[in-house]
Amino acid sequence: MCLIVFDWRPDAERGPLLTLAANRDEFFRRTTAPLDWWRDAPHLLAGRDLEGGGTWLGLSRDGRFAALTNYRAPRDVRPGAPTRGALVAGFLTGAALAPLDYLREVAERGAIYNGFNLIVGDFRRRELGWYCNRGEAPPLLVRAGTHGISNAVLDTPWPKLVRKRAELAELVALDREAKLAELIELMRDTRMARDDELPATGIPLERERALSAAFIETPDYGTRGTTALRVSAHGARLAVEIIERSDDDGSHHVVRPGGVERRFSFDIAVADSVR
Repeated sequence: MCLIVFDWRPDAERGPLLTLAANRDEFFRRTTAPLDWWRDAPHLLAGRDLEGGGTWLGLSRDGRFAALTNYRAPRDVRPGAPTRGALVAGFLTGAALAPLDYLREVAERGAIYNGFNLIVGDFRRRELGWYCNRGEAPPLLVRAGTHGISNAVLDTPWPKLVRKRAELAELVALDREAKLAELIELMRDTRMARDDELPATGIPLERERALSAAFIETPDYGTRGTTALRVSAHGARLAVEIIERSDDDGSHHVVRPGGVERRFSFDIAVADSVR
């Protein structure tokens, strides 16, 4: 996943704690299972990378959340490195560690992976943590506000991140309960940045231009799916709503641009919260 923007309100007594919109960018040849409950981990709701076995974004029935983006450093890529998607699945299927505890464990072995950003959260704790294995900051808890992650560290001002973060902030300011379909449409934006706005990440200029769009379209690579997520407080429960719009209905026949939608909702009990 290559662009995530989110509004985080951990102190909200009622209404949204997290409003998130995310695009996953990947090669079209890489087979993927769409968003669903996993058969081998029935409490886990996520898509699945069928080559690496992990995922890019997911939630658990007990209120945990995780998502990943790759860190763009082409000269630093090692073909034999372990799959980064296992870091998302590991948080959601492993022992119920606090977000910072899990990220600190990841940081101890972070050098063995290619570059990544990892955000993990526990909604019952009202905690959301972030770590990048190519950044200088240690694992940290994300402060309240509107944020974005692309293929550099948290809130790096790449044009598409700045634009989509601002649009999300404007949308939730106007309507805290904005429809998830509006979040999906916000991310389906194919506009590219001007050349003078582009970051220099070590890839050819033509490729840098193509990847500057929020919604990427190239012959072999692009935005494979868009996810919109809201987690809201309602007294003694948290309500989860999630939509994925993707290019694959599960048959692994890619259709561009993706229009296959899957929707899920469920509640998380917080009466026995660990806060």
